[in-house]
Amino acid sequence: MFGSKNTSSADNQQERLKNIGWITGFVDGEGCFSVGFICQPNRFNRKGYKLGVQVWCEFCVTQGEKSLESLTQVKDFFQVGAIYLNKRYDNHKEYLYRYVVRKRTDLKNTIIPFFQQNKLRTSKKDDFEYFVKCFQIIDTNKHLTVEGIKELLDITKQMNRRKDRSEDILRILNDHTRNSDVNL
Repeated sequence: MFGSKNTSSADNQQERLKNIGWITGFVDGEGCFSVGFICQPNRFNRKGYKLGVQVWCEFCVTQGEKSLESLTQVKDFFQVGAIYLNKRYDNHKEYLYRYVVRKRTDLKNTIIPFFQQNKLRTSKKDDFEYFVKCFQIIDTNKHLTVEGIKELLDITKQMNRRKDRSEDILRILNDHTRNSDVNL
């Protein structure tokens, strides 16, 4: 390739395959695919809050300050998302950094296709599949309906959870939905 520091395209391909394997394994151990809910009952006039609830999908990888370079490598590989500082004020000696991708187009066009093609091997594989289902609901704006929120809750209670919190989420959503006749 013109201007490349590598000697041949075969070398480039080998390096890319190594990076893909490293990133997949790194995310298998340190990554997280999550779906979040924020109740915002006073924002019904905004497009994404028709039920008074904001819903989003997030892919992130977290590392301590000493391993910040690994997050930079992941960000450089995907060329989407951002790295954020998460200052700590507890008894830990280093700050945490998070590589985060939330933008729908970045998730849809970069993150999801990558992990569909390069399969995870740990229990994170299941979380990723649930994440994709949730993303599809959000991407089609079905999350703006009561049925869509219910479907998201059914899926998310299976993700990244040690304790089932669906009853708490349902209670919170019932308390904060615009129409009190709506029963989640």
